[in-house]
Amino acid sequence: MNVLNIATTLCIGLLTGIEFAVSAFVNPVVWKLDDLAQWQAIRLFARRLGTAMPFWYVASLLLLVSAMIDHLHRPGVILIGAATSVWVAIIVLTLLFLVPINNRMAGMDADAFTESARREHRKWDILHRMRVAALAVSMVMFLAGIQN
Repeated sequence: MNVLNIATTLCIGLLTGIEFAVSAFVNPVVWKLDDLAQWQAIRLFARRLGTAMPFWYVASLLLLVSAMIDHLHRPGVILIGAATSVWVAIIVLTLLFLVPINNRMAGMDADAFTESARREHRKWDILHRMRVAALAVSMVMFLAGIQN
């Protein structure tokens, strides 16, 4: 296994793991907090992850593209290409649907944390779970592709 495959696996694997942890562990705990603590947690996570994740998604995409080019004349290139395509779709859908909600959550004050804001956070949570599933599919396709 070459260094590029290891770096790509590490980068997309850690990102997928963090997104899974948010979906499976962080959000279920946040939902159980009282209103003020819930608002603070959502706002802080939205700011922190909203700052770091764009760079990580782009770095992962660049590594996937590089791996696809590196495997261009090998049998697994189709799977790596599919993984890269799924990653592109994830980024586009994130920018269209999840980022606007995240930005509103990051900027809201305690008075804005109404039932409407909670519904919006639930919508984000549902869309995020779909994103996590797509990230996992992309990672499995990448790993299968580099095995060939």
